[in-house]
Amino acid sequence: MVVDCLVELAHVFIDKTFTYKVPFDMEKDIAIGKRVVVPFGGQVLEGFILGIRNGDTTDLKEIISVSDIVVLNYELLSLGKYIKDTYLCSLMTSYQAMLPLALKARKKVDMKIKYEKYITLNDVDLSSYKFNNTQERIIELLKKDKIIKKEYLDTISKSSVNTLIKKDIVSISYSEVYRYKKENIEKNDFSLNNEQLNVYNSIISTLGKSSTHLLFGVTGSGKTNVYIKVIEEVIKRGKTAIMLVPEISLTPQIVDRFYSKFDRIAVLHSGLSDSEKYDEWRKIYRGEVDIVVGARSAIFAPLKNLGIIIIDEEHSDTYKQDNNPRYDAIDIAMWRSKYNNAVVVLGSATPRLESFARAKKGVYNLLTLKDRYNNVPMPKTIVVDMNKEFKKSNSYYSNTLLNEIKEVISRGEQVILFLNRRGYSTTLMCSSCGDTVKCPNCDITLTYHKSSNMLRCHYCGYACKKEKYCKCGEELKEFGFGTEKALEELENLIPEAKCIRMDIDTTSRKNAHEKIIKAFQDGEYNVLIGTQMIAKGLDFPLVTLVGILNADISLNFPDFRASEDTFQLINQVSGRSGRKKEGKVIIQTFNPDHYAIMCAKDNDYLSFYEKEMLMRKKLSYPPYYYLCLLRVVSLDYNMASQESIKISNMLKERVNNTIVLGPSVANIFKLNNKYRFQIILKYKDVLDVIDVLRKVEEHYFNDKNVKIEITFNPRRI
Repeated sequence: MVVDCLVELAHVFIDKTFTYKVPFDMEKDIAIGKRVVVPFGGQVLEGFILGIRNGDTTDLKEIISVSDIVVLNYELLSLGKYIKDTYLCSLMTSYQAMLPLALKARKKVDMKIKYEKYITLNDVDLSSYKFNNTQERIIELLKKDKIIKKEYLDTISKSSVNTLIKKDIVSISYSEVYRYKKENIEKNDFSLNNEQLNVYNSIISTLGKSSTHLLFGVTGSGKTNVYIKVIEEVIKRGKTAIMLVPEISLTPQIVDRFYSKFDRIAVLHSGLSDSEKYDEWRKIYRGEVDIVVGARSAIFAPLKNLGIIIIDEEHSDTYKQDNNPRYDAIDIAMWRSKYNNAVVVLGSATPRLESFARAKKGVYNLLTLKDRYNNVPMPKTIVVDMNKEFKKSNSYYSNTLLNEIKEVISRGEQVILFLNRRGYSTTLMCSSCGDTVKCPNCDITLTYHKSSNMLRCHYCGYACKKEKYCKCGEELKEFGFGTEKALEELENLIPEAKCIRMDIDTTSRKNAHEKIIKAFQDGEYNVLIGTQMIAKGLDFPLVTLVGILNADISLNFPDFRASEDTFQLINQVSGRSGRKKEGKVIIQTFNPDHYAIMCAKDNDYLSFYEKEMLMRKKLSYPPYYYLCLLRVVSLDYNMASQESIKISNMLKERVNNTIVLGPSVANIFKLNNKYRFQIILKYKDVLDVIDVLRKVEEHYFNDKNVKIEITFNPRRI
């Protein structure tokens, strides 16, 4: 017997298998999709078995060992080939992306399984033994409960337990335990209103077929209730479900909602440790769960009998992987839908323009929830012109917002303040020469964090102590503000405000998201200040005011989606207000007449869609054209520049029916000491560009000086 193995060769683009012979004593353990350890040249590498056959074993090396489980089933093996062909990566790269660290084909990863020790009473004649009182107590407990944790019995008397073990009166047994645990959550049932019931029936009618629904529901309309009821029916039919959420900050609340209805759940997201991910994956593999809840990578969960994939907040950028393989979880969901005859539900109050355009064309089935659950009205929205306010007080808080915050706090209610910028101040600038303090590795200014008195780069992680003076000798002054400064200023202006902050800086520790959400939910704080992670999906009954401190941050970003991002963020964070009783939203902006601001104020997605689509059509952007972003990256400026010109000229010559723009410098030109140029392709048929781009990728893959990053349908350019 011989096997064809795909081996992990780091930094080498070799999409071929290597043949090994199988020792006779291992033949019974061989299966396609298992991991193997093999000799390769002078190395020992890991890989995956992709083929088994009879063949000539002369001169073939033997495999060294084989794993006990199939880590890549036939569906994942096929999916890996799709990812390779679609996103122009190696086959090994696509397979590695699907697996937790413990199961990747990578040397020196030895993830331990956690076990608990139990004690059981052996079938022996106890009358022939003499026991002391403690030993008798332990034996009586075992007679009653049959099997007890050793840890518990050791608290009675460890020495007595060990004596009984030595005498073969009791035995130790081991039981595997999963490290991710959820506290007991009270079961809860609910009913759907008529509008939700119509959506539910539409989805249920397509179960067992590959189909896609776009659930366009206003914030607070109860989309999660629909998801839960649909999944309940899917499970009754013997099928399983994947539920994706965009942010790990949403996971605690979503998981609690699902545990209040279901028991057999696995959770997969980046907030788990590698060992917890390994445990959750094995639960799924063993068929111990019906539902997987998680972020982007949960789309690869090896569920059998997959019946439905739900992607909540489908407009979120986090569903797009930003390193190789640069897959989109929604594309993967579509592929798995076809493979399994499963339903896909994309949910959002602010769908991507591409998704809504597909729904209008009938590619997706459009479902709508126009009203909030329990008929709670949408919050009243006020736009504050900060051009006028800033002249009055030079504060980042308008008087309108401050007065509303005081009023809400006095009523015992809560406030959410949104600012999509962390840190204390965003720029340190010399008052004399105008120089700014920049990251030595990246082409961006450093952000000041007052709590640590450090300047930090939010891209490469560089940090240094804050200096008081510029190189020219003049004092450095702070400009701009982030969540840290916003919190400090509010506490000074309103001493009765009990504030908590939620951003990357405050949530870096394990379970920090959950702790902050719980503390706010329990009323320990009355003001939550945060970045984008608080904008989506969170549900706090006492929040009756949302303040958007600077609606222009995303609007001023040099990207074709800037208006769409602004509309989505305002709409999503506004939806946190007034979930149970009438609420308000205050939008602070320097661009009060911009159509993204005005449409968000009126909660008018359809008007925004029409205006934005006109712009997209004029400029040949999605959904009228597909995009591909090709980045040329090098430590050497001249090399990056020259190679980007060379590639751009070649593309202009060889691709058909395609607009080629660039090269130009990337928005962040220098990142981690690497210079970045980019080329943008606009096309209508991927077949016009795919072969040429594949050759570019393969040509530069092993180049030590120049790296190419190819992203199809990027969320950002």
